[in-house]
Amino acid sequence: MAADTSADSVLYDDFRRGDTKAYDQLMMRHGDSLTVYLYGYIHDWQDSEDLMIEAFARIMAKRPKIGEGKFKAYLFRTGRNLAARFHDKSTKISQFSFDEYDNAPADREMVEDLLVNEERREVLRACLERIDPELREALWLRYFEDMSYAQVASVMKVNTKKIDHLLQKGKKKLRKELEEEGMTDAYR
Repeated sequence: MAADTSADSVLYDDFRRGDTKAYDQLMMRHGDSLTVYLYGYIHDWQDSEDLMIEAFARIMAKRPKIGEGKFKAYLFRTGRNLAARFHDKSTKISQFSFDEYDNAPADREMVEDLLVNEERREVLRACLERIDPELREALWLRYFEDMSYAQVASVMKVNTKKIDHLLQKGKKKLRKELEEEGMTDAYR
């Protein structure tokens, strides 16, 4: 992961110096995963994609100074804030959820690619839905988005000690749910 965050930092620095192709590469690297993450809140692929584009556009327009290795967390936090504002206009933001992934068209393949076995994917999704949304979001960002504790903390606006607690508790609850579904080899 260090190589990825380092590459992001180099690309972002190149962009800040005027290389728009570097920014395109950042969009290629993180656009789909940000869209999938936002879908967990918005439950509409088009709106999630629009918010992803807006998150990138805001960074492109403002060109903020982002610390070494923190681009992805900054991007996801921007997207999360946009999702909250998006819902404030019509309704309160829902909790991070996977409820409607099954209703998505071909874009669902992005989520399916994260897990090799279709049956395991369904069981995992169902088990994740049964745990607390805050635990679910921490697990998603850490293990599906491969973010560091510090990056997850930045996105969720809590400290790293809280992330450690959420991940430990989330893994324990998820393991229990998976075992109840007969998946005893879930962590192998």
